[in-house]
Parts: sequence; structure tokens; C-alpha cells
Amino acid sequence: MDLTGRVAIVTGSGRGLGLAYAKALAAAGASVVVNDVDQAVVDAAVAEIPGAVGVAAAVGSTETADRLVAAAVESFGRLDVLITNAGILRDRVLWKMSDDDFDAVVNVHLRGTFTCARAAAVRMREQGFGGRLILISSPAGQRGNFGQTNYAAAKAGIAAMARTWALELGRAGITVNAVVPVAATEMTKTIPAFGPVIEEAERTGQPYPAWLRRDEGLGTVKDVTGLITFLASDAAKDITGQAIGIGGDKLALWSHPAEKTVKFADGGWTADAIEAAWDFAPETYGIPAPRS
Repeated sequence: MDLTGRVAIVTGSGRGLGLAYAKALAAAGASVVVNDVDQAVVDAAVAEIPGAVGVAAAVGSTETADRLVAAAVESFGRLDVLITNAGILRDRVLWKMSDDDFDAVVNVHLRGTFTCARAAAVRMREQGFGGRLILISSPAGQRGNFGQTNYAAAKAGIAAMARTWALELGRAGITVNAVVPVAATEMTKTIPAFGPVIEEAERTGQPYPAWLRRDEGLGTVKDVTGLITFLASDAAKDITGQAIGIGGDKLALWSHPAEKTVKFADGGWTADAIEAAWDFAPETYGIPAPRS
């Protein structure tokens, strides 16, 4: 994919998946604005990406969103792509999760996606030649995950925003998609079935085993970058409003919520009638346990 002349902002791109996204976009020819909350991390990332500029700021506020868009326009003259990757974790079960735990995660993931996407959409509509909003969601947002009320809710909201904004921005030629990545990060290393395998691969330099890459759809951060580059390109100009999973050897299109089974009762439903008629097969929930 050739992204020469394109300008991209990647939030939370000082390390991990975000840094991999920024490097991949730059390798395809894009000019990149790097973002992280830590100035030293931003400086290190910028040093690794030729021509990149950096903004050290926490996402969430309108001020930060405006700074990121301004950095793109002032440095490179335009804005074509936004990847909203910034995020934090504050995992707790429901009865132990504090207000601060909840608010901090929602502010970065959900509000940060909103404010940055809004600022980018304003600029892209003013420019008049379309654009790409690529919102980073998570399997937790699609299925729920134990101990992640705040994170799962925010990531589910991000997928919903992608569908809504695809409707609102389509006439302006701006596509909006949610990416659902699965990759070896510090978080996945804490999963007992994955941690030892990931650490052994990092120690030996050997590839991850097939069961991990294919059955679990989990690989390196680099394995996720092809989808980001593709969605940022002209080749994906007709793809919008989708939630797309990627990881290891696996590429997947997630379904949208839809009515699975429907019944009707003339005059409406009483509680007793519902009890008598209830034979719906329940949906599964939660991220499935590793199969290995």
C-alpha cells in the first residue's frame, strides 16, 4: 500500500501497538503525528520514525484533540487518517471498582476517541477530500471480560461510535471502522496460557506456535499493522461502519448486534406469557478461554 502524501495521527503511539501502527504507516509513506502522555516516550518514538512529529499529552480533553490536529496541519499541511489507540487499564471486579477506576478508563478510551475523532472530522470535512477514522476496539468490547467493566464498556462504545459516525460522515467521503486487535502485549502476557509461550518466543526468537497464531488469533504487534495500513489506503474507500478483527494468522469480520429470535403475542406480552413462551437459546458471553 502506498500512503505517500497522507498524514496520520496515532494516539497512544509511544510504544506497543500504537508505535507499531505509526511505524507501519510511515513505512507506507505517510507522515505521522506520534502521541503519548510521556514526553521521553514521544521523543524516543519520533526518533524511530523518519519525519514524524510528536505531541506529549493525555487524550480525553478537547484541548489535546485540537493540539493533535493542529500539529498535523501545521507540520504537514493536512490530515487524512486518525487512529485512536490510546488507552489505559484499571481492572477490578464490579464491587471493587472505584469511581476513579471507571472514570479514568472511560475518559481515555471513550471520551478520548470522541474528542479526537470530532476534531479530525471537522478538519477532514473542511478539507473536502475525505479521510479515514480507525478506532481501536477490543474483544472485551464485543463479548465482555471478567474484571473489565470500564474497559469493556468503553470498547463496546467505540464500536457503536464507528457505526454511528459511518452514517454521519459517509457523504463527506470519510470512512469509520473499528479494529479489534489481538496481539502479544504486556497485558496478554499476564494470561497464564499465553504468557510462557510469548516469553519463550521472545527469548529464542522463534515464531509463535500455530495453535496460538491460528486458533487463538494471537501474534505479534506487527501482525496487526497490515489491517491498519489497508484501512488507511484508497483500497478501503468503500469499507465503513465495520468491526474488523486481526491477530496472528486470523482476519475476521465481527457481526453487528441483531435480533436472533423473535416471537409475537397478540395484544402484547404479560410476565406469565413470557414465562410460558421462553425457550430462547442463550447467547454466549465473555472471551472464551484458550483452547490449548
